[in-house]
Amino acid sequence: MPHAAAATPQLLRRVNAQAVLRHIRGADVATGTELMALTGLTRASVIAVCEDLIGRGWIVEQDQPADPASPRKGRPARRFAFNRGAGFVLGLDIGAATTTAAVADLRGTVIGRSSGSFRAADIPAQERIGVVDLACREALDAAGADPGRVLAVGAGIAAPVDRDGNVLVTQRFWSLFDVGLRSALKELHGWTVLLENDANLAALGERWRGSGVGVDDLVVLLAGERLGAGVMESGRLLHGRGGAAGEMGYLDMVEGVGSSDGIAALVRQWSAAGGGPSAGGPASAPRVFADAAAGDPAALAILDRISERMARVIASIASLINPEQVVIGGAVAESAGALLPGITALLPRFTATPPRVTVSPLGDAIVTAGAVRHALDYVEANALELALPGPA
Repeated sequence: MPHAAAATPQLLRRVNAQAVLRHIRGADVATGTELMALTGLTRASVIAVCEDLIGRGWIVEQDQPADPASPRKGRPARRFAFNRGAGFVLGLDIGAATTTAAVADLRGTVIGRSSGSFRAADIPAQERIGVVDLACREALDAAGADPGRVLAVGAGIAAPVDRDGNVLVTQRFWSLFDVGLRSALKELHGWTVLLENDANLAALGERWRGSGVGVDDLVVLLAGERLGAGVMESGRLLHGRGGAAGEMGYLDMVEGVGSSDGIAALVRQWSAAGGGPSAGGPASAPRVFADAAAGDPAALAILDRISERMARVIASIASLINPEQVVIGGAVAESAGALLPGITALLPRFTATPPRVTVSPLGDAIVTAGAVRHALDYVEANALELALPGPA
């Protein structure tokens, strides 16, 4: 029977440092006494760990706040804070038509953002990399951040990605994203790039800062042009053997659905078929839903059709995965709130395990939010191995 490895002094130092850093990262300021209570370590161990983390650049010591009305006797408590500006992370959302880069500090606050467009979906790999790289550099310029201070890059693409960051290329569309981005950005800037499916990153972002905060069994549906799902089970992302968990091609075979077309695509299709708003102009989900709210019969009919279709889609997910919550996310989320009453009412007809259904408050930033979170997870897990850059 295998035995656990012995707790060497080096391993204990690492465990203690990770514990202290985790608690300091979650607080504005922490004293040595507070860290002792939170970690169970002795004062000597806490101070030794803090001194080491100060030397590495991860935390800083704060001055004692002056209070003339209550002069202190004896030695004041030492106060420590997380150095949120010790480096930066990048979060990328790379679609077929556009790419967006967001720069965040080490608490996840976005301080710079930039987007770029691809001239076509099917372009050479180097051209796609060039557009992505330009968006990254422009976002860093907007943030006033040096590329050399980037500690990790989370990148979401509209294709399945396995646990090792390899793109599944069994479909032509997916292969468009297999451009060697990780090695290219490593060569250009020295960055560590963490490639992931965009819907998976949407799930991370929603659980971090959206309507799914703290929900362990969560599905996020990116529902714009095509449906794609990011699935979290017991707080962990599901990938499957080739990274295709959450792909929605099976909807072709679902009664009353028939394809993985998203809400924006359906609005255009059904409006063009004669069921759209009576006023002129291009059909869009926000416009059709606004017309439905105003009582337009054609728009109301489209809203009802989409509500039933999405109820069937969510019911199929509920029957297979049994999540606590399903979130409709992406650029259509702001207008998709009009669908919730119809979906919620219809779900019990299609599944015995209806989940709670919400729309994401993150809008079209949902993937970059998850990409930032993905990069921060890497930084936090590898903090003691990462060499922080010097002051800018």
